[in-house]
Amino acid sequence: CSTCWTSITQMMNISCKNIYAVLNSTEKVAIGTICLVIAPLSLLVNVLVLVVIACSRNLRRHPSYLFMGSLALADTIACCCYTISFLDFHLFKPDDSFQKTEYLLKLAGVTMAFTGSVGSLLVMAADRYHAIYKVSTYKVLLTRKRALVGIVTLWVVAALISFLPLMGWSCQTCLSCSHLFPYVDRYYLAFFASLVLLVIILILVAYALIVWLAHKHEGNMSAEQPEVARMRLDIHLAKTFGCVMLILLVCWLPVLSFMMTDVVTTELSKPQKRAFAFCSTLCLLNSGINPLFYTLRCRELRVALKSLVDGLRRCPVHTNAGIFKIAAFSIWFTHLSTRKRSTRSLKPNI
Repeated sequence: CSTCWTSITQMMNISCKNIYAVLNSTEKVAIGTICLVIAPLSLLVNVLVLVVIACSRNLRRHPSYLFMGSLALADTIACCCYTISFLDFHLFKPDDSFQKTEYLLKLAGVTMAFTGSVGSLLVMAADRYHAIYKVSTYKVLLTRKRALVGIVTLWVVAALISFLPLMGWSCQTCLSCSHLFPYVDRYYLAFFASLVLLVIILILVAYALIVWLAHKHEGNMSAEQPEVARMRLDIHLAKTFGCVMLILLVCWLPVLSFMMTDVVTTELSKPQKRAFAFCSTLCLLNSGINPLFYTLRCRELRVALKSLVDGLRRCPVHTNAGIFKIAAFSIWFTHLSTRKRSTRSLKPNI
């Protein structure tokens, strides 16, 4: 009986082959081009953020910038691991010639990076909520040491969740396997998708509360000083909240929808798998948007970036060939930020 069961299992595994290779030649070129355009730019921006925070003693002292560094680190890992794993899976090994351990190890790196990214976004949202809700005790409660402990805890949890398939939570037969990821159990896929969706909901709730608190504060200030014409911070925060919601939903909702569809249905069509492959590149795009929207919008970090570039410019040119690229990027981003320079002092960094 054991021999019969082994034969049946082998036949089922054989029938699993090639069900993930759904892209034709044109689609492979298109998706490869998308990844090779987005990944280097996203990697450059995130590495730049990490370098600026690491080189600035003032920024390293503040918990908020440590959280931003965690986000940039997660997105840097995502740019590398996702691009390598994704292109290897869809372009170079369409016949599923990879080994189970090899594939799950690559997938764990991608999963850990994206889990760390959305987790860092949640920590940043909670940090900004407490900075507004508990202004008087914020600096006392959130010290640098506690921030570091929180970041380490976040990454330990992210690593634990990501390596669960390698620890044994993987599918044993094709019937329990995901139609989107080889060797991944459907229940694990449902667990991961539900967890990311919950984190996104908590992020949106945190920013919604920030907008509500700002609106309540502005209402009180307008009642006390109706004759003073001021910038409505709650309106600015509402616009920021709208951008946060738009970015998260556009980049993550399509992928999570396909994952949950894979869990509840018995089969996915080839057009659905192709659509999932293209939609998953939105997660990579999100890793490039995060440093631009959440990090480089902060005035203190832009000042540190300018100081770093000015310091590099004083060095000999022949020993710093990459100075001009960093300076060009700094000038470009500073030019984009000058549009709101007149009202910067009235707007919080959210």
